Amino acid sequence: MEKINLTQAFATFSEYWSPRVAGDINASQIKLAKFKGMFDWHHHEHEDELFLVVSGTLRMHFRDRVIDVAVGEFLIVPHGVEHCPEALGDECHVVLLEPNTTLNTGNVINDRTVQAPSPL
Repeated sequence: MEKINLTQAFATFSEYWSPRVAGDINASQIKLAKFKGMFDWHHHEHEDELFLVVSGTLRMHFRDRVIDVAVGEFLIVPHGVEHCPEALGDECHVVLLEPNTTLNTGNVINDRTVQAPSPL
């Protein structure tokens, strides 16, 4: 049982779109990720995802709309919903809460896929 300082934790890595595991809660994980630019369109067959913005602005693209998520706001993307995250501006820091089986690229496997996220 140790507390996590988000500012310090985000300072420990520089890679974009490569989540780090900050903690485990039952069958879910808290992950930290830095976003820059646009990611890939994908969906998660069985997993819902929570995106909590702690720095920057996240733009979440859906096929029928776009939602901007600012610092202190979060968005839950239900399983099965195709989405494409984008960091507006320089970069965006995001806390993710999702099942520990969740691949960052969901149903798409490519060079951005992180099979086993590293711990902080």
